Amino acid sequence: MSEIIVGLAVFISLLIAASFYRIFAGPTLYDRLLGVGAIGTHAVLLLALFGFMFSRLSGFLDLAITYAILNFVGVVAIAKFLDLDTADRREEAEAAAGMTAAVTPGESGPDGEKGP
Repeated sequence: MSEIIVGLAVFISLLIAASFYRIFAGPTLYDRLLGVGAIGTHAVLLLALFGFMFSRLSGFLDLAITYAILNFVGVVAIAKFLDLDTADRREEAEAAAGMTAAVTPGESGPDGEKGP
């Protein structure tokens, strides 16, 4: 049984290495962010495996759950920051090009009229 757990730990470590490749070679920032999230997920799996291997599952699972929550909040915060940065750049580019924002149904336009 111990050999199976060690084999799984090695396999998960290889998945972490593949995620590091995604971080360093990812063509976009979002690919890199996905790599960071994947490493966090694999770290949670490793913590659960270590808890099972050392027969202290409850202590390691508490750490794994805490780490999973921190990983999720961190990735969402970074994604939100990147989205806001992209929205600011898009608004600046539209203003520089002389474009106006489209009026969606239910919103009022610049002259106070309702949209289509």
